[in-house]
Parts: sequence; C-alpha cells; structure tokens
Amino acid sequence: MQLRDVRLDDVDAYVRMRCDPVMMADLGGPLPRAGMEEKVRRDVQGVASGTQWIKMIVLDEVDPAASAGTVTLYSHLEGDERISEIGWMVLPEFQGRGVGKQAVRALLELARDDGRWGFVHAFPATANAPSNGICRSLGFQFIEEREVTFADRVLSSNHWVIDPRSVRGSGGR
Repeated sequence: MQLRDVRLDDVDAYVRMRCDPVMMADLGGPLPRAGMEEKVRRDVQGVASGTQWIKMIVLDEVDPAASAGTVTLYSHLEGDERISEIGWMVLPEFQGRGVGKQAVRALLELARDDGRWGFVHAFPATANAPSNGICRSLGFQFIEEREVTFADRVLSSNHWVIDPRSVRGSGGR
C-alpha cells in the first residue's frame, strides 16, 4: 500500500466515495455530484499549501492510478481550541481487508515523524463499527459520544484521540 497526494484527476474517486449512498450511509447520505471538481481543486490547493494532508490510498496489486480510498489529516478550530483531525474512506471492494487500518497507521506515522500535528482526533459515526474498530485497534483513546458537523449535516459520532508519538509501525519501529 502507498499513500499519495490527491491530484486533480482524482474526481472519479471522489464521486465514488462521496456521492454513493452506501459509502455515505454513516455520513448523512450521498453528496450531490455537482461540485466534486471544485472540492478536488480545493483539496489539491490545501495539500499544495501544506495546511492539510489528503492522501489517496493506492494498493500495489491494483492499477497505480486507481485509488482504494482516502485518508486525511487537517487542523481546524473546535470552539477556542485548534485540533488536528484524521478521517478516512475506503471503497467497498477494498473494505474488510485491513486497508483502512494500514492507511490510518501510515498517516499517523507520518504525523509522528513530522511533529507538527499534536494530538490527533477522530470522529467516526457511532454506528460505523469498522471505523471505531480501527480507532480501538490502533490505540486511540475513547473520549465521548458527541454530535459533529460534516458537510453541513449533524451526525452522532464517537470522539477518539491519539498521540502520534505512541504509534509504532507495522514493521515494529
């Protein structure tokens, strides 16, 4: 598995992830197709500016141009506090194979080595057992159940947090 920065030609992957009812079931339902090019453009600009990491998950055994999903890390204000948040999406045909966990671990390792992100928060939907399982298995600490806003939708989520310095690579680093 490799992580690469999002590119302008990743619109199809965004549409498959964000406009699909199954993929978006725990995130308030599918987003409209209109505007996906602009979303990708904004994300590419954010990556270029260094303010966020948006990585496409590429599996070695699959066409290198094809994506299995995304894993992202960015900071934002949460009340008066600036926090770093991680999120991920894995396309259905790659789910259940450990791809999400491997991608989240890899991005947390990058965050650990980079040193600027501080504690990293995750907010998977309360009903999303696989994503909550990723948090649990990688050593995130459960904080609370709470409502969060995603794409102008209020969702019930679990709040998890991890110090990337505690993350050890799958190779035993």
